[in-house]
Amino acid sequence: MDRIIKLKVGILLLLLLSMSARGQSPAEQRRISFEEALQLTLQNNYLIKQSGHQLQQMEQEVKAAKGLRFPRVSINAGYNVMEDRIHFDLTPVRDAILPLYQTLGSYGVFSGVPNPDPATNGVLPILPDNVSTQAVRKKMLDGATSVKNATWDLTIQEKQFAMLDAGFLWPLFTGGKINAANKAAQIKYETVALENLQKSYELTNELIERYFGMVLADQSILVREEVKNTMLLHYQDADKLQKQGQIANVELLNAKLYLADSEREWQKSVRQKSILNEALLNTLAEKGSFEVRPLTNLFYLDSIEQVSYFYALAFQKSPLLAQLNKKKELANEGFKAEKSGQFPTIALTGMYDIANKDLSPYLPGYMVGLGMKWNLFEGSSQNKKIKALGYQKLQVEDFYQKTSSDIHTAINKYYQELSMYREQLQMLEASSDLASEYFRVRNKAFTEGMATSAQVADASLLMAKAKIDKLQAMYGYDVSLSKLLYYAGITDQFSQYMGRTSAKNGKTE
Repeated sequence: MDRIIKLKVGILLLLLLSMSARGQSPAEQRRISFEEALQLTLQNNYLIKQSGHQLQQMEQEVKAAKGLRFPRVSINAGYNVMEDRIHFDLTPVRDAILPLYQTLGSYGVFSGVPNPDPATNGVLPILPDNVSTQAVRKKMLDGATSVKNATWDLTIQEKQFAMLDAGFLWPLFTGGKINAANKAAQIKYETVALENLQKSYELTNELIERYFGMVLADQSILVREEVKNTMLLHYQDADKLQKQGQIANVELLNAKLYLADSEREWQKSVRQKSILNEALLNTLAEKGSFEVRPLTNLFYLDSIEQVSYFYALAFQKSPLLAQLNKKKELANEGFKAEKSGQFPTIALTGMYDIANKDLSPYLPGYMVGLGMKWNLFEGSSQNKKIKALGYQKLQVEDFYQKTSSDIHTAINKYYQELSMYREQLQMLEASSDLASEYFRVRNKAFTEGMATSAQVADASLLMAKAKIDKLQAMYGYDVSLSKLLYYAGITDQFSQYMGRTSAKNGKTE
C-alpha cells in the first residue's frame, strides 16, 4: 500500500513539473488528428496559396491566347503638324492654255454652229458664219476668264490636321503561330497545376514528418516519465533499505544518480517536443501559438504491395515526371512556332474615319484590305533558333531519363527501408517483453538484497530503450512510407494506408 501511495505522489509531482516545463495551460492545447492537420496545411499554407494564384494567372493566360484568334479592334487618334502643306501647283498648265483661249476668242473664224433657237432652227438650222464666229468667240473669252480665275494651286493636305478613326486587324493565316501559342499556354497551365500538386505532396510529406514527430515526442515523454517514476520509487526503496541497514550507502547514491539522469532525459524530451511543436505550427500556418496534441498514433503495416507496383505507378502519376513530359510538349510547340515563321502571315485589315479636322478630303472614309507579310531572309537566325530548340528537346529528354532513374532508385531505397523497419519492429516486439520481464526480476531481486541499484537502473533503462526504439522504428516506417508514396505519385493515399485494417497502432500505454 505504501508503494502505491508513493507511486501516486510521484506521478502527481511529475505532472506538475511537466506543466511547468511546458509553460502552457491545458486551455492552450489543441487536439488535432492527422486528417485535420492535413486539411489545415493545404488550406492555410502560403506555398499552396501562392501556387493557387499562379494557377489562376495561367488560366487567364490561356484565355488570352484564345483571343489571338479574334480580330483586334482599336480606336486611333492623332494630331499632326508637318513642315509645310501638301499641294499640287498647276499654274504652268494655266499659263499654257490661257493664250489659246484668248487668241481664239479674238481672232478665230468659225462656221457651222447649230442654231440653238427652237423657233427658227427649222428654217435656219445652221447659223451664218459671222454669227457663228461671234458666238464661239464669246464662249472662248468666257472660258479664258474661267481659266484665269480658277484655282490652279491645289491643297492636298493642310499643314496641321487631326483625326479619329477605328481600325481592325484579323489574322487569317499565320503558319501555325496562333495554334502553337494556344497549345503552349494550355501546356503551361497544366504544368503549373502539376507543380501545385507536387507542392501539396511536398507539404504533406513535411506534415507527416513533423506531425508524427510530435507523436513520437509525446510517446517518448511518456516513456521518460515512466522511467522517472520508476527511478523515483527505486530511490525511495533504496533510501528505506539503506536506513534499515540492508544496503550500503553507495547503492543509495547510485539510485539518486539514476533518478537525476532520468529527470534530465525527461526534460530533454520536453524541450525537443517544444521545438517540434513550433515546426509543426509553421507547417499548419495557423495564427496564434498553442501546443498541438496529436490524436493520430504511429502505425505500421506487416505488408504492402510489391515494389514493382510503385515503379509502375510512378510513371503514371508522378507529378515530377508529368512536369517533364509537359516540358517536352512545350519544347515541341516552341519548335512548331519557330517553323511557322517560314510561312507568310495573311490578315484582313480595315479603317473607318470617325471624325477629323483639316484632314485631306481626298482620303476615303473607310477602307478594307487583305495583307500579307512573308519574311524570306533573316540572316539565317531563324534556322539557328530552330536548331537550338531541337537541342532543348534533347536536353529535356535526357533530364527525363535522369529523373526517371532517380525516382526508381528512391522507390527502391524507401521500399527497402520499410522492410528494414518492419523487421526491426517484429524483433522489438519480443525484446520489449523480455526487457519488461528482466526489469521486474531485477527490481524484485533488489528489494531482497540480491541485486544492486545499478542493475535495477540498467534494467529500467533497457526497458525504456526497447520502447523508444520501437517508437522510433515506427516513426521511421511512417516517414519512409510517405517518401515512397511521394515518389510513386500517390502521397494523397497516405491516409488510406494509415486506415487499413491491418495497420498496427504504436500507442504507448
